[in-house]
Amino acid sequence: MMTCHLERYNGDMTNLTPDQIRQLNMYSIYIEQPGQNLFTLETLHDANKTEDILNVVQAVSGSPNRTVASSYFMRRFGMFTAMQFYNLAAYDEMWDGAKNHLHFGAKVEYGKLSVSIFASPEDWRYVEEDERRIVIRRILKDQCDAVIRRIRTITSVSPLTLWENIFGFLLWQYHVLLENPATSVGARADLEMLKDDALWEGIAPRSLFATYLRGCEPSALLNTEVRTTCCFSKDVPGLMQCGFCPLK
Repeated sequence: MMTCHLERYNGDMTNLTPDQIRQLNMYSIYIEQPGQNLFTLETLHDANKTEDILNVVQAVSGSPNRTVASSYFMRRFGMFTAMQFYNLAAYDEMWDGAKNHLHFGAKVEYGKLSVSIFASPEDWRYVEEDERRIVIRRILKDQCDAVIRRIRTITSVSPLTLWENIFGFLLWQYHVLLENPATSVGARADLEMLKDDALWEGIAPRSLFATYLRGCEPSALLNTEVRTTCCFSKDVPGLMQCGFCPLK
């Protein structure tokens, strides 16, 4: 696996290479401060603020209701999760910042106002081989599961819908990572851990990602109706029905 070294980017010390930064930007994740800051991951977890935050997401995205807004937000967070696993396989790195360091801001992307993620480049760190399983569990439990549970305190959206919003991006990333000889070994190890039921203890009775894959390789599921739930992207103004939609 590749490991990255400290490089200077825009005059600041960063744990991210220019290639990593480009990859993040492709997934609507930016390393500068947001021009229009909406909230942080910390405020999202504040029980007194979650409802207001989802109302903001609904307004910015133009979603017709809170259920669609919740799914829209989880797709955005799913891109951040996918980049976590990309950096883990390609660079042995993960984001390890405080919740108040991860900002969500309004940014125009492709002519549409969107909820984008802004993270400090200093918050990525090197992951030792013997802690790899621990950090994958942390991403699943402390980041993804925690956000899903918080969202579901104020909306009835299915947890499976929200998890599948993450899995769609992971499916593509593991297709890319496994096809690349430079990243295939690390990606394979990470993928097998994601399919391990034990890693999902306290989240679900079994690996939700293994269930999603149905015993197939990620590449075999591209351009198929792999989802079992609709992500409602078709209901967000300016967005299209996703390629995995079971309603096609």
